[in-house]
Amino acid sequence: MRYSQHLHKTMLGSLVSRLTHRNSEPQTTAPPADKDKLVKVSEKVTSVIDQSNYLSRDLSWLKFNERVLDQARERQAPLRNRTIMERLKFLAISASNLDEFFMIRVGSLYNYLDYHKQRVDYSGLREVPFRKALLSAAQQFVRDQQQVFNEELLPHFVENGLQLTDFENLTADEQAEATDFFDKAIYPTLTPMLYDYTHTFPVLLAKVLIFGVVTHNNEAANLQSLRPEDEDSRQRLSFVQIPANLPRFLTFERDDVVLFLPIEEVVRHNIKKLYRNVEIESVNLFRITRNGDFTLEENDDDEVDFIDEVRQKIKNRRLGRVTRVEVQTDCNGNEGASWMMNLLKKRWEIDELNVFESATLLDFTSLWQIIGNPEFKDDMPSQHPPVQPMGINREKNDDIFETIKQRDILLHHPYNNFEPVLQLLEQAAEDPNVLAIKITVYRLAKRSRVTEALLKAAENGKHVSVLFEVKARFDEENNIREAQRLQKAGCFVIYGISRYKTHTKLLLVVRNEGSRVVRYAHMATGNYNEDTSRLYTDIGLLTTNETYTHDISEFFNVITGHSLPNEYNYLITAPRDMRDQLIRLIQTEAEHARRGLTSGICIKVNSLEDKQVIDELYKASQAGVPIRLIVRSICCLRPKRAGLSENISVRSIVGDFLEHTRVYYFHNNGDPKVYGGSADVMVRSFDRRIESLFYLANDRVKQQAILILQDNLRDNVNAYELMEDGNFKKCEVGENEQPVNIHERFFEVTEKDAMEARLFETEQKPTDVAQLEDEYQENAERAIANI
Repeated sequence: MRYSQHLHKTMLGSLVSRLTHRNSEPQTTAPPADKDKLVKVSEKVTSVIDQSNYLSRDLSWLKFNERVLDQARERQAPLRNRTIMERLKFLAISASNLDEFFMIRVGSLYNYLDYHKQRVDYSGLREVPFRKALLSAAQQFVRDQQQVFNEELLPHFVENGLQLTDFENLTADEQAEATDFFDKAIYPTLTPMLYDYTHTFPVLLAKVLIFGVVTHNNEAANLQSLRPEDEDSRQRLSFVQIPANLPRFLTFERDDVVLFLPIEEVVRHNIKKLYRNVEIESVNLFRITRNGDFTLEENDDDEVDFIDEVRQKIKNRRLGRVTRVEVQTDCNGNEGASWMMNLLKKRWEIDELNVFESATLLDFTSLWQIIGNPEFKDDMPSQHPPVQPMGINREKNDDIFETIKQRDILLHHPYNNFEPVLQLLEQAAEDPNVLAIKITVYRLAKRSRVTEALLKAAENGKHVSVLFEVKARFDEENNIREAQRLQKAGCFVIYGISRYKTHTKLLLVVRNEGSRVVRYAHMATGNYNEDTSRLYTDIGLLTTNETYTHDISEFFNVITGHSLPNEYNYLITAPRDMRDQLIRLIQTEAEHARRGLTSGICIKVNSLEDKQVIDELYKASQAGVPIRLIVRSICCLRPKRAGLSENISVRSIVGDFLEHTRVYYFHNNGDPKVYGGSADVMVRSFDRRIESLFYLANDRVKQQAILILQDNLRDNVNAYELMEDGNFKKCEVGENEQPVNIHERFFEVTEKDAMEARLFETEQKPTDVAQLEDEYQENAERAIANI
């Protein structure tokens, strides 16, 4: 779909007044003395941050979102070869991420500021200067978002068959259609909410579009204001919220182009229908974000009270303090808009750092409607079909139990299908020999096959135990609803554990097989969610190994009862001793390095933030241990600092799939110890969550995990290297190098690749891996002979 240069100019012209211009009002310049003071304060803040041995968790997260936004930028192949819809997708993801950031991380900061509690960030800054540093960085990020949209995406809309338009650019028939839609569908849902000396301030919802309408009150001369902020009684302020269940864009088709008209433009054009015979001074679009960070005081004795408290906290989240106001700038500028913003700042106790101006489309998360438009279905590339996991010969096994009994199976999603896990649950639900199913649930798919299998199992008279974490952030309501469905069906449901979030991913199936009872286990890094298994990279282990199944049985007894086992053989658990055990493993590597033995550490996690573990990694680096870290988002460790962390490298993989795999590798003088599991290196994972790491005992499985780490370190398409100053540098394909994109490569890896995988040259070759090499060679020779 291509359009002429003339239409391209027409489209840009139609957006010039509202979507692409900056505010042209002259800016007030600070006096020279004040400017010098601000410069000195800024330099001091920068100095404190640079001198710290740790990187700020929140500033590090903003750096991560910059890497997400970077996926929306224009790149030359092989580094980037994405369609306009793919790039819009990453822009929308970065906007959704930022919403959650202001709800949770900035909300958490305000929990300290509002209650006058002290807080020192990892950067060394106290809460007040840190707020300024953090919000200033967020302001720059929003400017970068707008630059990407306006300069790198919007100019390509027309050539790709879409156009963002305003009301005036529609034809007469299209305007009539839009007006008719307003009268019949939008107008009945709108409610002007007045705020003045006789009306209380209305409850404004977070993350919805709101018009602030300033009107002129001709009767003000006869009225006396009762509020000090009503400085000019001639002005009155009201709000019009656009319901979130209305489509963000009205669409019109013209030949081979689709026009997208933002719903706010329809409302703006018809706003006078809500204010008949009233003089409107200004109409200003804005959007607010509220504090969504809350904690619970669980009551172990009353489960119903606990669920009610969760529901109450969800309601409170909708009324939390305002942490951000996004406002669409008025290109012409007017007193009404300034008066409204001053009033809102006083009301919500915020300042200019909390106000984010946008001269373009407000709320980039709404781009999902454009991305999902059927007209552009072909512009989103189809995902590579999953490949068979190593160890499973057929996609659908008639008997999953027999398959798992043959060998341990490592699933690597989304490259391997999630189907074997679902098949295990569904077959267990129907199998008359299955006695019990035990599972931990954190997040589920919308129409979950996991829930349906558990319901079927309960219906068939099996014992079903489900530890349902109802405190999973933003999934609380769905989890409560699903948990109550299971409970009504006869399942034994536990609504989380007091003071802790249950984040571990464990499944146990107990089956009577005549002469003995066999236990089947699944341990994973990701949720029992078949939807996200197609988008997130994770690993999961299917096994009947008695050491694993005994540990998992003991673990379930701990979380469902009052058992306290002395030790686990293959599990490391939190909050029990995970931090201590990881520290001991790190210290062992440091001791090996000091004694001249071979050593090495490679850890792949989502986030790395725990100071105690970071300090031990620093000590190991100083002892000479080579440390390679793969951290998707937050990293508070500062690499490559002289005398502190010269031997530590950190990279982040951000690309088509969300990296969620957690793998811990310790060289152990050439006989590696490798773990997978649910836990990141975070204080919350070690102290406030029920987590588990599982030891990879099988040599074949261990080699597969080593292959994952090895190729993550080789990727030069999706990787970014963390510098000593806290910034990330994009990895590039060298002149004589081939591009390595793990999001494509892992669909093609073979057992031979796994056998040859190495992180450090001195790794011993496991016995069964050597045997696999012999088998591979024999098969190759046989194939040649057959030819």
